[in-house]
Amino acid sequence: MADSRALPRRRFDARLMLAGGWLLVVLLAAIFAPLVAPHDPLAQDLMLERLPPFWLPGSEPGYWLGTDSLGRDLLSRLIFGARIALIVAFVAALAACIVGSTLGLIAGYFGGWPDRIISRIVDVWMAFPPVLFAILLVAVFGTGLMSVIIAIVVIDWTRFCRVIRAEAMSQARMDYVENARIAGFGRIRIMVSEVLPNVLPSIVALLSLEMGIAVIVEAILSFVNLSISSDAPTWGGIIAEGRLSIHQAWWVLVFPLIALFLTVLSFSQFGEGLKSRFDPVLR
Repeated sequence: MADSRALPRRRFDARLMLAGGWLLVVLLAAIFAPLVAPHDPLAQDLMLERLPPFWLPGSEPGYWLGTDSLGRDLLSRLIFGARIALIVAFVAALAACIVGSTLGLIAGYFGGWPDRIISRIVDVWMAFPPVLFAILLVAVFGTGLMSVIIAIVVIDWTRFCRVIRAEAMSQARMDYVENARIAGFGRIRIMVSEVLPNVLPSIVALLSLEMGIAVIVEAILSFVNLSISSDAPTWGGIIAEGRLSIHQAWWVLVFPLIALFLTVLSFSQFGEGLKSRFDPVLR
């Protein structure tokens, strides 16, 4: 009879493998987009407009997910759109993680006036609605990939700061920190070598979750035409196009929504799975 304690680990492994598998597929498709995309994502052919996916009547060979209202191959546009989504996800989330986690670690471990100053800044920052704040920042900086990344970093560093501050504050009261002080370790050394490794699982989980949030924010900004050029294939831009032709070509709206949903869900589940595996308290 199988040990019942092994069942949660099996469920966790399945979740981690499914989420990681989807993210790996998206990552490889984004990296090798020119090789795996069957067509040029910008090539238009009005003779091929609104072709249905391959399993429906009226489809054309080579256009697996159909075409949009300008005859552009939908699968190719989704693959190239994954590039933009993942660039924003990795760069913006990593920058927000570094800024927010560093400030949160300082505030939580040192306390006192650093904590008061950082906490007040976070409170003021989080008073602004995040999506509206992002739209305002992009409007100020101008459209473009770098503007989207900056907007996400400026908004979402607070999420890391608040969570890591609470974690660091909790870890600072642990016996191992007091033992390190007795051993003569300096405060900076204790924070980096003792406290940081114990809050790292939370940072990893937040980083993965933030990548999913960054994908959503980029899609929202693309949807309202505030991301990169409107000609470039982005998931939000494809969704905006599909919304206008939902009754004639539902696949233009449905497939990018599915890709967006699965990617965001996978980032979330992947982060939670990594935290479950590496967090010593949960283990």
